[in-house]
Amino acid sequence: MMYHSGYYYAQSANNRRINNREVIAALVKGGPLAPQINGMVTFESVPGGTKVTAAIYGLPPYSPAQNGEAQIGPFGFHLHENGSCEAGNPEAPFEAAGQHWNPDNQPHGNHAGDFPVLFSNDGFSRMCFFTNRFQPEDVIGKTVIIHQSPDDYRTQPAGDSGKRLACGLIDYMEAMY
Repeated sequence: MMYHSGYYYAQSANNRRINNREVIAALVKGGPLAPQINGMVTFESVPGGTKVTAAIYGLPPYSPAQNGEAQIGPFGFHLHENGSCEAGNPEAPFEAAGQHWNPDNQPHGNHAGDFPVLFSNDGFSRMCFFTNRFQPEDVIGKTVIIHQSPDDYRTQPAGDSGKRLACGLIDYMEAMY
């Protein structure tokens, strides 16, 4: 169960309307590399597209690249093509989520699954943005992944955004009052 915007949510296919709107969201949980991460990403239908809102807690502090290690933060934030948050290999978790979601076969930086980076503010990030690349129903069964490093929006196919720290499966959510 997760608290967000004045409601408690639990994953369910029943009673999934709030204010006569379906709630589509992902409960995000950290994997073996960052188990403290948790939060919620919601997808709301708005005129002309989708409003995506993220509230993420427990992000690691920023650390610049040093001694051959990748920087930590700002954090790459993407939709991935598969509906699996299986951790798998603890050194390279969430590979089962597949690649960035790219339904119209665009070059990297223009994938429908390319989102703005998450900036940590003492471990917390809140972000909201609009996209006309998809409707909320289009992403049900996909995953949200938070990566260790920022996306460069150039490197093919995934932007060199580093290790996968957290994952959330996108589905309908039930409001629990």
